Amino acid sequence: MCSIIGYSGQLTLAAPLLVESLKKMEYRGYDSVGIATLNKGNILVSKGVGKVAEVDQQLHLNELPGEIGIGHTRWATHGGVTDKNAHPHYSCSANIAVVHNGIIENYQELKVELENDGHIFKSQTDSEVIAHLLELNYEKSNFNVRETMTRTFERIRGSFAFVAVFSNGTIAGARYDEPLIIGISSDALFLSSDVLGFLKHTDQAIFLDNGDIVIVENKQYTIFDNQQTIVNRPVTQVAWELGSSEKGKFAHYTIKEIHEQSETMLKPFVTSNNFELFCKYLNDASNIYITGSGTSYNSGLLGKLLLSKFAKKKSEVYMSSEFQYFSDTVEPLSVVIAISQSGETADVLHSVKRAKEKGAKILSIVNIPTSSLARMSDCYISLDCGPEIGVAATKSFLNQLMILYNIVCILSNNNIKFDSKERKKLQAMIQTVLNLDNKIKTLINSLHHDLKDIYILGRSIHYPIALEGSLKIKELAYIHAEGIAAGELKHGPLALIDKESVVIVLNPNDETYQDVVSSTNEIKSRGAFIIGISDLHNDLYDIFIELPKTDSYLYPLIEIIPLQIMSYYLAIQKQLDPDYPRNLAKSVTVK
Repeated sequence: MCSIIGYSGQLTLAAPLLVESLKKMEYRGYDSVGIATLNKGNILVSKGVGKVAEVDQQLHLNELPGEIGIGHTRWATHGGVTDKNAHPHYSCSANIAVVHNGIIENYQELKVELENDGHIFKSQTDSEVIAHLLELNYEKSNFNVRETMTRTFERIRGSFAFVAVFSNGTIAGARYDEPLIIGISSDALFLSSDVLGFLKHTDQAIFLDNGDIVIVENKQYTIFDNQQTIVNRPVTQVAWELGSSEKGKFAHYTIKEIHEQSETMLKPFVTSNNFELFCKYLNDASNIYITGSGTSYNSGLLGKLLLSKFAKKKSEVYMSSEFQYFSDTVEPLSVVIAISQSGETADVLHSVKRAKEKGAKILSIVNIPTSSLARMSDCYISLDCGPEIGVAATKSFLNQLMILYNIVCILSNNNIKFDSKERKKLQAMIQTVLNLDNKIKTLINSLHHDLKDIYILGRSIHYPIALEGSLKIKELAYIHAEGIAAGELKHGPLALIDKESVVIVLNPNDETYQDVVSSTNEIKSRGAFIIGISDLHNDLYDIFIELPKTDSYLYPLIEIIPLQIMSYYLAIQKQLDPDYPRNLAKSVTVK
């Protein structure tokens, strides 16, 4: 969601560096932007509604003087999208400015208390409470920043990460259930919600633990807990290369990341991932639960089918936002598989906490090994697909599936073939499908431009792919799309089909083929336009996208690729920005 960056150093002036850092984190989603810099004891704030480049052009953000500063991109939760609600927020004296990610649950009672004490609020946000609370405690502690931070931390309830700049040149930050990372270079120190905020300048990072507070002053950092006890956290070398966060020859990150899949799909098997230990936990489990949000939920659905069909293991899949309502059924010997690209999704973390309280073991499949989810887990497997900048998940979804297939292979004693030789064959097939890019682009351009509805049909292991494909279309092209279990057509969805309908059928030549053909006949007779994705041509298809022939259980890994490409070009056809869909954020870190 929101992005935070703090900087203190001699690399350059703070403002242009902060602006550049915020651009690197735009993928997280936001509606307004602002920075604050310290110059000769004065904190200067500039902020406004819009993208970083737009606001910079209007307000000249990168021209503020000073070598110390903080920056922020805001996703509105409390208060509308206005200049006043944009961060940073001043204290009354303007001696403190704050940027914040998360939700302060008790902000209303704190606001009343502060207003009664004479503080004047200028925004509708919960975040501004932090600035005034810091100011109150700063004065009470005789301007002791450490005491100010601990007193403020004690009063706040909710999930949060915030960074404050003080007029004496100190930057301080704190986190609770929201990420905050220290970046360390020889010439500067950074506080950021994302390693991409400082990765251009250093790959040395400290991932703060829950409840940590950090103070940066005089070119040094100090980490302590909310009892003011100094603590040490390890320095981690961030493995991601900066080049992977650039678009290169591609027009957008989304299509770049789609095409990267033939390379990144094998990355989880190159590093020393914990597959054997992960599977041991599953073998020892009395019950298996799978949870995730959005795309990760869809991969969990396919994982459940594969575990049942090939490994003969039963599992339950829950959306993370719903899992809390069923967590009472979790038993001590249960295992929860939590799937998340970022490892910071609020609903996922909440589900994991509830399950841990019940005594369950936590296994996670996550792209960021230093994330909150990975650190909360008894065992995790890394996606290793590098930074995914596009808001819509693409390469992370494929890698989730690759990992799930390998887990099922191990648990089933190779009931499905998924060794390195088979994975290499699969890689070649996926590249073959990626080479259909221009054909799919032409297909999309041939469709009428005012599409209102798209339906995607699939049976068995293809149904979760239908759901994921429809999610991609909704996210990128803002078209109503629905994944439908093909056998359910007569139980309601067929009423929606007419001559204006576009229906995509996932129909590889496997055990589901003939049943899907029958469903396609019913749709065709209602006048719908049919796009067939299969390894076998059928005259029912108005357009045919041919898949390579492979073992039937592998088709979900291949058939998602054309759906991703189609979604991208539907967005381009409508002149939309596929990297930053409206109203959406990459990592939903607030509930």
